[in-house]
This record gives sequence, C-alpha cells and structure tokens, in this order.
Amino acid sequence: MIFDTHAHYDDEAFDADRESLLAGMAKQGVGYIVNVAAGIESARATLALTENYPFIYGAVGVHPQETENLREEDMQWLKEKAKQPKVVAIGEIGLDYYWPEPDKAIQKKWFIRQLSLATQTGLPVIIHSRDAAQDTLAILKDWQQDKTAGVIHCFSYTKEMAREYLAMDYYFGIGGVLTFKNGKKLVEAAEYIPMDRILLETDCPYLAPEPYRGKRNQSGYIDYVAQRLSEIKGITKEEVLAKAMQNAKDFYRIL
Repeated sequence: MIFDTHAHYDDEAFDADRESLLAGMAKQGVGYIVNVAAGIESARATLALTENYPFIYGAVGVHPQETENLREEDMQWLKEKAKQPKVVAIGEIGLDYYWPEPDKAIQKKWFIRQLSLATQTGLPVIIHSRDAAQDTLAILKDWQQDKTAGVIHCFSYTKEMAREYLAMDYYFGIGGVLTFKNGKKLVEAAEYIPMDRILLETDCPYLAPEPYRGKRNQSGYIDYVAQRLSEIKGITKEEVLAKAMQNAKDFYRIL
C-alpha cells in the first residue's frame, strides 16, 4: 500500500478532475495522503480535503515563496488550525533562493517563526530547501533544542548533507527525481540514507517519475519510485512500500 507523504491536491492542476481522481486512489493501492499547504488559502483548502476524504491528512504552513505579506495574525490562525485532529504537521516551510524574491531576510524570519509554531504545537515539520543548503542547515541546528521530528522534503542535496541531517534524526522525502536519468546525486544519497529514514512522496502535481516525467504527477505513481528504490537498496518493491508506510505513520503519528 502507498502512503504519499507530500501532495498538493488543492493545486489548480486538479480542478478539472480532483473528485474522480481521489475517488480512484484505493484502486491504485493508495491508502494515505498528506496534503501539504503552501500558504494561508492553500491551508484552508487542505483542511477541506481532510474533512471530505477519510484517507487525506493535512499539513498547515506557508511556503517560503509565499512569505512576503505574512502577518503575525496568520501565525495565530495556523496555530489554531494545527489543533484539528487530522492536521499532522507544520509545512511546508523553509527557504527557497532559486528566485530573488521574497528577500532572504523575510524568508528566514518566517521560517524561524514557523519553527516556533511547531515547537508550540508539538507537530513535526516539513522542510522546503532549494538552493539554500547552508542557511537551512544553520537555522535547523539552532532550533535543535526545541525541535520535533522533521523531514527534508524533496531532498536534492549531496550525501554529505544527508549525513548532517541524519545526525539530527531527520527523515528524507524522496520522489520522482529518483527515476530521472540526471538524478545521479539523489541516487547516491538514497544509497546512503537508511531505509528507516525515507518517506515516499510525489509533490504532485509536480515532479512526476519516469515514464510520466513532464506530465501531471499523482499519488499512484509512487509505485515507480518504490521500484527504483528497491533496485538501489537490493530489496523488493513490496518491502520498500511496507517500510515507507511504517516510517510515514511513525513520522506523522498516525495509528
């Protein structure tokens, strides 16, 4: 059974067929999905999905690219919504330096503020880090004394960076990039990361695996990622899916 630990079914890419697609997840072997918010409106939509689908859980938080106009009132709203029983994480939060805006100082401010939100709620964190390896690591090391569990979503850094996060007991979100021909760096990291620290994810509608690369991603496609990971780890696909399922339940504290 598949546990998609990071999806965005509130995205407009699913507006035309969201209901029918989600209704067919069980037939594709998908048992659990965590829909991860990217901003305040996205969090509202995520909460609605958790109410409408028994197998969907939610994470609430603000993506670094959406932090420009954040206010403290938004943090209080997120804190309140984080109390809902099917909200299982704060995320996705972090740093993204791929684009020049928002300013790095703004991103850092709200990243640190949302980490404090995780401390207050006791929920695990879903970390987005793009072209910001050193700053992300430095902030998370400073947060260590207060931290809950954390996952580096869509891990894309080196084996050496993976070592740093393993020393801090982090999990690693691995998805479709593992199947790409130019995904050598991630393959090396996946070889190194212990299986009990790996969470499988789609980041759908983005980052669909081969043979669907460039098309809309969805949770059923995790099967292709599990197959590739089984080849890297030298175990069966079924063993990969079973271990990843248990990892996800442990991380999100889902019985």
